[in-house]
Amino acid sequence: MTTLSATDVVKSFSEGRQEIAVLHGVSLSVERGEIVALEGPSGSGKTTFLSILGCILTPTSGSVVIDGQRVDKMSSGRLAEVRKRSIGFVFQQYNLFPSLTARENVEYALNIKGMRGQAARQAAIAALEIVELGDRLDFLPRDLSGGQKQRVAIARAVASRPPILLADEPTANLDSQVGLQIMELFRNTAKQAEQGLVIVTHDPNVRRFADRVVRIRDGRLS
Repeated sequence: MTTLSATDVVKSFSEGRQEIAVLHGVSLSVERGEIVALEGPSGSGKTTFLSILGCILTPTSGSVVIDGQRVDKMSSGRLAEVRKRSIGFVFQQYNLFPSLTARENVEYALNIKGMRGQAARQAAIAALEIVELGDRLDFLPRDLSGGQKQRVAIARAVASRPPILLADEPTANLDSQVGLQIMELFRNTAKQAEQGLVIVTHDPNVRRFADRVVRIRDGRLS
């Protein structure tokens, strides 16, 4: 079952009087439980495309369907609701709140999505246990290794069990061995929960965990 679909996506940005085209008719579909690695050189348009898939940017033209809903013409308010309900993000820089513990970082993300109180706390703990951080619940980010911080970021993304996971260079700041462990966790989590996962990456080791590798160059997929 398709959980994410982009068709003929074009994205342009204005620079003064010029229109700079970044994406040129890009199409991609992702099934539930499918892991897609999106590779490409810097400036190829992959982060812009991921931002459109994540409802952060809207395309200039083309269509995007997320979990059965067409989103490319939605207002910013409705897009925010789609992001909260349907998408989990994992970023290269972790984006953890330094003053919150591992559990609190995950719990706060659940609060934003509308889950509160004991239910949010239990879901946060369960997600951290999935990524093998059950013994680090009360640790602040400064007391965690890079790999552990990324595990918290994964737990935060999967805690509400969204149908779509989007990851931007999730292994870039990790050594190769830790990066492989993180990808193993990613794969297991996505497969078990039947979540569609798109990973923007320069890391060739990510390929072995992907069901499909898609390359983008000069704003076009191959």
